Amino acid sequence: MNKNILITGTSRGIGKALSIGFLETNKVFGCSRSDSDIEHKNYKHFCIDVCDENKVIDMVRGIKRESGKIDVLINNAGAASMNHLLTTNLNSVNELFNVNFMSAFLFTREVGKIMSRQKYGKIVNFSSVAAALNLEGEAIYAAAKAAIENFTRTSAKELGKFNINVNAIGISPTMTNLIKAVPKNKIDELLEKQTIKNFCEFDDIKNTIDFLIDDKSKMVTGQIIYLGGVW
Repeated sequence: MNKNILITGTSRGIGKALSIGFLETNKVFGCSRSDSDIEHKNYKHFCIDVCDENKVIDMVRGIKRESGKIDVLINNAGAASMNHLLTTNLNSVNELFNVNFMSAFLFTREVGKIMSRQKYGKIVNFSSVAAALNLEGEAIYAAAKAAIENFTRTSAKELGKFNINVNAIGISPTMTNLIKAVPKNKIDELLEKQTIKNFCEFDDIKNTIDFLIDDKSKMVTGQIIYLGGVW
């Protein structure tokens, strides 16, 4: 095996595609609230709430006991919602921040403990171009992703002395269930603001992650890479 990779949110969408893409040469550990239909000798799935602290701790410790190490953490789990600020209820805010930020914090903290002892690790967080483009209707979602970006830069400093690289990818619109509820005019508006005015594809995401987790990228940390070109 090449690396032991932990990916959150693997039952569908980008997380599922990433898991399948990494399986041929790596051991992949995935998790989500629902079951996964990925069947492969190198894949193991955990049904947990990624915002449940005790479940996250148990999962990460279990992986350590079973495999001895965790080389890569990809914090993919996320949720999106478009709503005007004045009509957004507090439950929606809590849900968006829990899934998009709190889960990344919990997994980074627990996996970071293991990586710090093994003096090696690669962590990739998922942000969004929404954090940079300030699109109307995404105030809370963009704020949660902005928190991820600040967390990425700061944790890169705190974990760098343990030879742990922490970076983030700002995903542009990708054809997954996450954007089905977003009005077409809003998606078109977002795409128009990008330098490359196309939907992001799975290969675009995986190729970027491949670069970030490559051992040759040891000097790359604390960076936010926006796909599609956003200034």
